[in-house]
Amino acid sequence: MSKLEQILKIEPNTELLFKGPFTEVVTADLHLRNPSDKRVCFKVKTTAPKRYCVRPNSGIIEPRQSVTVAVMLQPFDYDPTEKNKHKFMVQTMFAPDGKIDNQDQLWRDVSPDKLMDSKLKCVLDPTGNSVASSPAPIKEEKVNPVKMEPVRKEPVKLMGQEEPPIVSAKNTSSTESSSPREEDKIQQYIEEIRQLKAEKKRLEENEVRLRKVAISDTVSQTPTTMPGNVESTSSGLPPYLYLIICLIIGVLIGKVIL
Repeated sequence: MSKLEQILKIEPNTELLFKGPFTEVVTADLHLRNPSDKRVCFKVKTTAPKRYCVRPNSGIIEPRQSVTVAVMLQPFDYDPTEKNKHKFMVQTMFAPDGKIDNQDQLWRDVSPDKLMDSKLKCVLDPTGNSVASSPAPIKEEKVNPVKMEPVRKEPVKLMGQEEPPIVSAKNTSSTESSSPREEDKIQQYIEEIRQLKAEKKRLEENEVRLRKVAISDTVSQTPTTMPGNVESTSSGLPPYLYLIICLIIGVLIGKVIL
């Protein structure tokens, strides 16, 4: 014979969670709601009556009403290696019409096919970090695809310094396919700059050599000349020579950049 379906709405409906530490009384609430139009008698039983205290452990729930049952776990020495097998059962039946004088007698006389049972297991959490095992449903949200746009790279210009822009892949391919004539011009400009530097170095060496000869002649002619006067004659290159060299180098560098 099949059992009747439980008429009460029980929360939680699968397990009772007790959060430690267990050095004092730990309470877990059991909510019983009667959604029907009839009165319902209930009774809460446990497999370990010495370990738990239930208040109230029985009673009558009026139509559309609810009752909260406090299940109190008594203090004990918790052993993590011990497997907890404690269970609770909520047993219910429809109350008869009229006044009920003795509920205990009513439970003894009821036919088993009129009883409705719900079982719950006990879960002990010594750390107090566990949550109830009836998770809320996850709401699925529609995810719209994100349009990816290419990242545009821009050249970074430092203060007081000009740098060529960053060359993209397209520009790189065009640069690689540039005509050999432009590369020859660049190499020619570089060679001219190298020759100018060598010419400048040669002129400086000649200037130094001529200056030494002039100083030696002056010293031999005027032996009374002071060292301070000799040092005053050793000045740098003529200003017009530096100006011409800088002008030529600037023109060549400008051609290379353009």
